[in-house]
Amino acid sequence: MNLISAAPLDVLRTRTSEKWTEHPPDVLPMFVAEMDYPLAEPITRALHDAVDRGDTGYVSSSNPVFEAFRGFAARRWSWDLTEATLLSTADVSMGIVEILRAITGPGDRVVITEPVYPPFFDLVTEAGASVLAVPLTESTTNPVERRLDLAALETAFRDGARVFLLCNPHNPLGLVHPRDDLEAVATLAATYSVTVISDEIHAPLTQPTARFTPYLSVSDEARATGFAVHSASKAWNIAGLKCAVMVAQSEQPASVLVSLPLEVSWRTGQFGVLASVAAYAQGDTWLDGVLGSLAANFDLLDRLLAEHLAGVTWTRPDASYLAWLDFRALGWGDDPAGLILREARVALSAGSDFGAHGVGHVRMNLACSPELLTDAVRRIAQIPRRS
Repeated sequence: MNLISAAPLDVLRTRTSEKWTEHPPDVLPMFVAEMDYPLAEPITRALHDAVDRGDTGYVSSSNPVFEAFRGFAARRWSWDLTEATLLSTADVSMGIVEILRAITGPGDRVVITEPVYPPFFDLVTEAGASVLAVPLTESTTNPVERRLDLAALETAFRDGARVFLLCNPHNPLGLVHPRDDLEAVATLAATYSVTVISDEIHAPLTQPTARFTPYLSVSDEARATGFAVHSASKAWNIAGLKCAVMVAQSEQPASVLVSLPLEVSWRTGQFGVLASVAAYAQGDTWLDGVLGSLAANFDLLDRLLAEHLAGVTWTRPDASYLAWLDFRALGWGDDPAGLILREARVALSAGSDFGAHGVGHVRMNLACSPELLTDAVRRIAQIPRRS
C-alpha cells in the first residue's frame, strides 16, 4: 500500500477554501473537515476531461453516481443496493433537511446523540422540528469508551420523539457503532414508530481494523422506515463539488424520496457527480493510502501527547480523520480551542459547538502532514500551564 502524502504547506496556503482562508497565515488550520492531501488521480482526470469537453451543464436524470455507489457499497461493506431507491442532492446536510421536512411537523422532536456534528442542531430546526439531545454513554476507563445509550434512546422514543438522526460513524469521535447496537436501535424504532436517518458520510474512512455496518443493512426493521445519506465528499475531499446520495430500501421510505420536490435532486452539482463516480469506481487504492497515512498520524499523535501534553486524553478513532481531545485535566477552561488559537496560533474546532458534553474538548483534523501535526502539538505545549 502506498501512503498518500499531504501537499506542501506553501501549496496548501494557495488554496482558497475555508480551511486556508479563515485565519491569517501564521495560524495552522486544523479545524474544518478538509484534507490536505492532493486529489485522487481518477478524480483529477475526470474533472479535467469534463472541462476540456465543456461538460458543465445540469446533472443528468440518469445519474451515473448511483451505479458507482452501488458497486462501492458492495465491495467495501457487502451491502446489496440492487433494489434500493437512490436520490441525489447537493450534500448530506441538504438530504437530511429535506427528509426531515417530509416526515416531521412543526415542533416534532428529533433525537441527536451529543457530542455530535454541530450542524445537526441547525438542520433539525431548519426543518421546523426541535432537538432532543440524548448523550452517548461515557465509561470511566482510559481510554474512554462511548456508545449509544440504548436505555435513554428508548425513553426518548417512548416519550414521543419522531426521528432519530444517527451519526454513523460518529463525528467527532470516529466511533463505528457496533452492529448489535444498530440492531437494537432498529428494534426500538420499530416498536415506537420512530424514523431513523443515518448520516454515513464518514463510512468510507473506516480503518481496516474496524468494520462499518450500514444502518439499513442490519434488519428488515431498519429498512422499514430508515434512510441513509452518503457522499464521497469527506473521504475524497470533494465537499465543494456538491453530490450526496439518499438511500431507501423499502416501500415507505422510498415513497418519501420519490415525493421530494424535483429541485432537491437538481441541486446536485455536475462536477460533484463526475468526481463521485470516479471516487467510487476508481478511488479505492487512493483511499486505502489515505487510511494508512491517517493510521500513522494516529500513532504519531499518541506519541506527541505522551511527550508534550500529558494529561490530554483521546480515544483513537475507528473512522474519519478527526481527533476528539479532552483538555479538562489541564484547567484550560470551557473553551480550550479559543485559548489555543490565541496563544499557540493553531485553529481547532471548539468542543462546545458539539453540544454541552463537548465543553473542555477540542476537535483536531489529522488529515495533514506529520510535520504539521508535530508543529501544532509542540506549539500547544508551549502554552503556560494554568493553576
